[in-house]
Amino acid sequence: MAKKDRKQGGTPATVALTAAGVTFTVHSYDHDPGHPSYGEEAAEAMGISPERVFKTLVADVDGALTVAVVPVAGQLDLKALASAVGGKRAAMADPVLAERTTGYVRGGISPLGQRKRLRTVLDDSASAFDTICVSAGRRGLEVELSPTDLSTLTNAVLAPIGRA
Repeated sequence: MAKKDRKQGGTPATVALTAAGVTFTVHSYDHDPGHPSYGEEAAEAMGISPERVFKTLVADVDGALTVAVVPVAGQLDLKALASAVGGKRAAMADPVLAERTTGYVRGGISPLGQRKRLRTVLDDSASAFDTICVSAGRRGLEVELSPTDLSTLTNAVLAPIGRA
């Protein structure tokens, strides 16, 4: 089934969601390479509040790559991320390493269906919504699902890691 989904335009993220039997909606839009922010572009294109659209960032916490999922309306608090996973220090990961490890390109990194499963932290603001949007694994493609399903599928820790 996964191969069939991929041939029909699926990504590893949507294939993983389908395999898990999770309810989700795919949103597609024309990506503008000149837009200064992938996440803000997604929110604008879909007409969804930036507080409900989450970006996937890869950070290095004490030498271990860690995925942070935060609203596009804010920024990642690296100190809070480190604390959420019991670490001392966090820095943004090298983009090439993030792409190679997740199997996705920058601006299209999804917290789902990654090549190598990384520990994940979801900003606790997600729990205020019935559904949120995250990258479906390609620029111009988002997936909408419940934060509970996202958290379960990624084994995410819920913590206050975003800041305005």
